[in-house]
Amino acid sequence: MGNDDGQSKNVVFVTVGTTCFDALVRAVDAPEIKQELLNRGYTDLLIQMGRGSYVPTKCGGEDGGLAVDYFTFSSSIAQHLKSASLVISHAGSGSIFETLRLGKPLIVVVNEDLMDNHQSELAEELAERKHLLCARPQMLHQTISTMNLEFLIPYPPGDATPVAKLINKHLGFSND
Repeated sequence: MGNDDGQSKNVVFVTVGTTCFDALVRAVDAPEIKQELLNRGYTDLLIQMGRGSYVPTKCGGEDGGLAVDYFTFSSSIAQHLKSASLVISHAGSGSIFETLRLGKPLIVVVNEDLMDNHQSELAEELAERKHLLCARPQMLHQTISTMNLEFLIPYPPGDATPVAKLINKHLGFSND
């Protein structure tokens, strides 16, 4: 991606997982969102577009603009998550928890087209606990323009000890 003038990259990584979430891809491809990201110091936008049919506009970042690139799938998005300064994700639990585990700032965008959308419940609960920001595609620009990432609280790593003790007790094993 662009910005090879020696300056460090400040990457926004967008992921829709294995789904089709054109509304999210279309939203991050909007000029006003790209401009807002640029205004906030981001240099690169990398979009994983999944099974979607909407193709975002590539840009090399010439003339100080936001460099934009995209791909459909990758065997692992771990490296993209690690190198990101900000992650914008669909509400899949795997993407959410992998991003939170890495301590990356996260905006989760809920796919309102999904039936029985349990994903929105997870995203909204984690947003209420201030671990991430939650948005709808049509509200993404507003979320980005008003976000203050300093108020996000790191997600605590899980401790499976209580569950293991309960299982051991149920099975009759000691909890040494």
